[in-house]
Amino acid sequence: MTAELKDQVLFLGVDGGGTGCRARLVDEAGNVLGQGLSGPATTRLGVENAWASVMRAWTGAAEEAGLNPLEARNVKAGIGIAGLTRAGSREELEALPHPFGSICFTSDGAAACLGAHSGQDGGIVIAGTGSIGLAIVGGQELRAGGYGFPISDEGSGADLGLKAIQFSLRAFDGRREKTALLNEVLNRFDQTPAKIVGWMDKATATDYATFAPLVLRHADQGDAAARQIVQAGAEQIDALVRRLIEYGAPLVTLLGGLSGPLEPWLSPDVRRRLKPADGDAVSGSIILARRL
Repeated sequence: MTAELKDQVLFLGVDGGGTGCRARLVDEAGNVLGQGLSGPATTRLGVENAWASVMRAWTGAAEEAGLNPLEARNVKAGIGIAGLTRAGSREELEALPHPFGSICFTSDGAAACLGAHSGQDGGIVIAGTGSIGLAIVGGQELRAGGYGFPISDEGSGADLGLKAIQFSLRAFDGRREKTALLNEVLNRFDQTPAKIVGWMDKATATDYATFAPLVLRHADQGDAAARQIVQAGAEQIDALVRRLIEYGAPLVTLLGGLSGPLEPWLSPDVRRRLKPADGDAVSGSIILARRL
């Protein structure tokens, strides 16, 4: 098995994200030979740490395939990695020694876009804790939004949570009706705005996003404030999809934890331009490796 594999050209796809890293090794026919998992692989944690995570995932995939991870001259590697747009990150990664015959880096978003559309032109809108629109058209990567919470990431879980907190404080003051959603949010802080202010001082985007399921549940139950928040969020996702279509993306795939719950709230013209993903970000990285 191992001797046979050494004579073949193999393709490695890696999806290095902010929460974890996945690697998949396939042969020419696309048969999966091995897979590996490791921790976060984002340049926010430093290029060396991100690369170490990539190599741990690759080692897992290689060992499952019965290969020596240090001898991979017959492997072409496509590596999608979070935070690649940070200044100097790509150059630092490309300068690192590696065991592969050839290697190419892209962002984790671009890898997801390639996978979603089987390498063809198309776009993705990711709606999770944050949000971003990304299209690949004629080999060019084009983006919209995704500059980080709270200045951007409209329509994301963090954004829905922020609106819920803001509306709750207005309701406490009597500046708007105290609906079931807003009362439940206030109850989490013992109906005490000072506790919200104290929480805000340390709260991250992830903390704000924990309120998103609450908002969506109340919206489904007809709560007026929740419906207003979700509808406003959906309009922001609509705007991202429309921008990608303006860029030239024929179809757009929604990804991320909020994509399912928000889709029914999107405009009919936007929903007509949506398609399910053909494959994941690892598939996209494999497509990149095959192009080497």
